[in-house]
Amino acid sequence: MSTPSSRPRVLIVRIISALMNVGAGPSGLVAALTLLRNGVPVRIIEKSPKHNPGQRGAGIFPRTLELLNFLGVTEPNEIGKRVFPIRRYKGGTQEVLSTSIMIPDTEPTPAIPFNVPKLVGQVVLEGILRSHLAKLSCYVELGTELRSFEQFPDHVIAHIAKKQGEDEVLETFETSWLIGTDGAKGVVRKGLDLPFIGETRDDFHMLLGDIRLTGDGIDRVHWHRFGDQRDPKSVMLRPTDEVGENGFQFFLIGTEMDAKKLQADENELVSFISAATGTNITMHELVYTTEFRPNIRMVDTLGKGRVFIAGDAAHVHSPTGGQGLNSSAQDSFNLAWKLALVEKGLASPALLDTYTTERIPVIAEMLELTTAILNRVVQNPSDTQNDLRGLKLFMLGVNYRFSPIVVDEFVTEKRPVNAYGTLDETCLEAGDRAPDAPGLVDIKGDGGTTTTFFDVYQPSHHTVLVFTPEAAEAAPILSSLERYNRDVIRSALVLPASAKSLQVDSLADLVLVDKSKYAYSTYLVKDSAVKVIIVRPDGVVGAIVQGASGLERYFDGIFRDLA
Repeated sequence: MSTPSSRPRVLIVRIISALMNVGAGPSGLVAALTLLRNGVPVRIIEKSPKHNPGQRGAGIFPRTLELLNFLGVTEPNEIGKRVFPIRRYKGGTQEVLSTSIMIPDTEPTPAIPFNVPKLVGQVVLEGILRSHLAKLSCYVELGTELRSFEQFPDHVIAHIAKKQGEDEVLETFETSWLIGTDGAKGVVRKGLDLPFIGETRDDFHMLLGDIRLTGDGIDRVHWHRFGDQRDPKSVMLRPTDEVGENGFQFFLIGTEMDAKKLQADENELVSFISAATGTNITMHELVYTTEFRPNIRMVDTLGKGRVFIAGDAAHVHSPTGGQGLNSSAQDSFNLAWKLALVEKGLASPALLDTYTTERIPVIAEMLELTTAILNRVVQNPSDTQNDLRGLKLFMLGVNYRFSPIVVDEFVTEKRPVNAYGTLDETCLEAGDRAPDAPGLVDIKGDGGTTTTFFDVYQPSHHTVLVFTPEAAEAAPILSSLERYNRDVIRSALVLPASAKSLQVDSLADLVLVDKSKYAYSTYLVKDSAVKVIIVRPDGVVGAIVQGASGLERYFDGIFRDLA
């Protein structure tokens, strides 16, 4: 039996102490990894007896790449492929109608080092995340199902069934918290009695999966699109090496598309693809298939008491726009750092209310956006959506300016703003994504190491950036941090390149000189000004204030009501 100190504080449930997580998809894995990075033991269970196959949602957008980078998960950006040009053909033929670029080929900037989406199959992403969990001695328990749960003022009781061969072993597990990332039909949302508000669409239906095939004209440098849903048979083929040699992810639509028939008979599937592409297809392996019909639904609250939901358990929507996996991971990141502070006794449980407050407006706008794209595709199937794929869908403009826990002393009037806003690099307010800045020289550590803000930000602590022309002016601000637990706060004195005196023995944990001048320009600070910017563990600007009083106002809102 686990000792009280090492016992999982959270249970995470998929289609999970004490945190118990029910669900081992990206949302559940991100929640678990964030909590473990914060020193909170986790148990994560998965109903399925084996890990889910298939590429499924393969697009990882820039904001999610940033999130993964904060967690030390760099592989998706390193191995991910950029989006292929789309080659569109007349249905049933090899006649090319157009070739277009969905995502423009751009270069990273100092503020946005992860500037383009990367394609990484979900099966590969989940494997990468599990490998990082394993380094922290956390492993997904397969074949382990949450049947029901009961919650009390200070704990949750989970009733679990675990397969052991032909036998089923029942377990009653006590945990401090429960997170359900167990999908749209999962136990946790239903157990919380949360309505899933929305609709099921019958005007768009597809079969998707992974396949290894060859055929004349089917190269591996284009995303092939033969026809559209108005044609009897239509197929999209995206090359992916992750499936294996000659691997593709396929999407089948059309007026004669019978998903159940095609899933039941591989010969019918090959005939369908051959007819849609106008060439004889040789199938080497059918790896995975699944049927899809859009459900557009969401809850209006993301938890009750000690039980929370994230990802598909909380919202489902059209795949158009590629926002599902990305939104789900960001749900978990938002929740987990707050839950870690509460579990450690450093913050009031009231902090967890802001998980719903912050994420629901973002999710609502995301559903509106993806549904608008779906409607456009249904009404005009030949539309390649080029003008709809850009910075907005990259999620860099997603913000929490409306949140009750952000503090901005430089904004005198709260202005209406879309939570799913487009990135505006000429403006930075509390609640926005914190941009990167390279070329920072750390003169306090080992004397001259060059670093970036993204290397400084971590999911286990707030980062207090004190921009000041002279180190001495920062002393009162840095002294005010002594009121708070320094295990979860890290400070950095940021000096301009023009600073005349460099005080290495500052109270700050880091003394950074902005040699490349990106930090001051990106964070919109004048060389002669004093400004304090507090970056939350999720890479969001929590506060922009003038000095010690504003800093205390922000942290008193995070670490409140502890008497």
